[in-house]
Amino acid sequence: MSMPPGLDRQLADALEGAPYVGLEHPVTARAAMRALVAALEEPAGDFRVEVTDRTIPGAPPVPVRIYRPVRAAGPTPVLVYFHGGGFVTGGLENEHGRCLAFAGEEGIAVVSVGYRLAPEHPFPAGLDDCHAATTWAQAHASGFGGDPARVAVGGGSAGGALAAADALRARDEGGPPLAFQMLLYPVLDDRMDTPSMRAFTDPPLFNRTDAAHMWRHYLGGRPATPYAAPARAGDLAGLPPAYVLAAEFDPLRDEALEYARRLIEARVPTELRHVPGVCHGFDGVLSADAARRAFAEQRDVLRRNLWTAP
Repeated sequence: MSMPPGLDRQLADALEGAPYVGLEHPVTARAAMRALVAALEEPAGDFRVEVTDRTIPGAPPVPVRIYRPVRAAGPTPVLVYFHGGGFVTGGLENEHGRCLAFAGEEGIAVVSVGYRLAPEHPFPAGLDDCHAATTWAQAHASGFGGDPARVAVGGGSAGGALAAADALRARDEGGPPLAFQMLLYPVLDDRMDTPSMRAFTDPPLFNRTDAAHMWRHYLGGRPATPYAAPARAGDLAGLPPAYVLAAEFDPLRDEALEYARRLIEARVPTELRHVPGVCHGFDGVLSADAARRAFAEQRDVLRRNLWTAP
């Protein structure tokens, strides 16, 4: 894996020799993603969190994993979380450690969604699953100790695209009401015409070639709509408050920065964090100080926006 000059040394050391996922061939990519997740050694459990796998209504039914803080004194905020993987790879194991921490450290109930993957299930299948899960979580929050008035969506990479699109769809369709959206180095623009997309053709974890394969698989040859590529949305007014994370050596950097700018112009309360010296998905490499700082900030952002939200 080629490391860009200036990449954080701890990240570079951790990623040296790590499995490269790639997205050209989905079966191979999924095997590599499983190997990468295993290499990151996610924690199996947390005594502060009850974890339950179940299937919720959808068309077809949607697998979810619910993380419920066991010591909550009352209804907790709810985060519906969508994993990354270029719309092609990944599943409930991808973000198991992150969801455990959000529930255990911040006392937030988390619903992690195992949405359908492309190319077998191109857009809008994955988004339909995510929106069904968000709708279900808001309607049934009290059943797992959650507060239906404090439901947020979030995700990283392709999961960030799904969170942004879900927020757009909830606004356009009159619900479910959302309190917040967390967009971590999100996929947003299928046009792939930003300086960062042109510059970073071979960084670790994700590059321009991966992005091209990703959009080919996800769109299945059809034109992108704003629900597929949220950067295409003409109006961002009326969306829930947002946190947007961008990474310096990420081809997706500039579309994240631009989306945050447009949210701000639309008077959506928006917090933007650009982290220098890091690559796409860096916050999953918790052996690096930069990753631990970013992850701590994400927990703080959720605490501020969900526990203190009206």
